[in-house]
Amino acid sequence: MHEVDWLRTAVHLHKGCYRGQETVARVHNLGRPPRRLVFLHLDGSGHVLPDRGADVMLDGRPIGFVTSVARHHELGPIALALVKRNTAVDAALLAGGIAAAQEVVVGP
Repeated sequence: MHEVDWLRTAVHLHKGCYRGQETVARVHNLGRPPRRLVFLHLDGSGHVLPDRGADVMLDGRPIGFVTSVARHHELGPIALALVKRNTAVDAALLAGGIAAAQEVVVGP
């Protein structure tokens, strides 16, 4: 929930007690969560898709994971992933070993 920026619109912070309230309040009070949601344009030349949960790598280090994958009729292979918030928006990533360019969904 925090990674997809729903705190501003989907959570009422002044409502009474609810499950997970402490976690929600912590993220709200401290600032931003440690991860952010990105849209990935995957290289479609290999005709394979990364698995759900596959590591997203930058310079040989894991920085996140794939949450969902699909083939779009116009865009080709695409995915959603959660990556570290400080990842540069123009960084070339590997999602499950497949080259991926990111499109910002939730800003850094």
